[in-house]
Amino acid sequence: MLLSLLLQAPAGEGYTSLLFPIAIGLVVYFFMIRPQQKRASEAKKFREALTKGATVVTIGGLHGKVVEVNEETVIVEVDRGTRLKFDRTAIAREVASKSSAPAPNA
Repeated sequence: MLLSLLLQAPAGEGYTSLLFPIAIGLVVYFFMIRPQQKRASEAKKFREALTKGATVVTIGGLHGKVVEVNEETVIVEVDRGTRLKFDRTAIAREVASKSSAPAPNA
């Protein structure tokens, strides 16, 4: 009899004890997981849209101009005549070319 009294829980307590972990899970999803998935998707679209002539920066910080684009690799010219082969995933971002910058007023 004492054991049966100890095992009985109030009726509303079961739902409220489940509500807190569910709420934490939703917060983690919407503030951490979903934005990370969105950034990864945008990065994938950017890498697929790489074109010849784009000025890019690699994840290592190397600046250069895309000379050739293949399915998995990109050849980047970093200096006159110096060409390096990178995996597409090594390209971090595209930068504006120097020729599109406005001329200084001197």
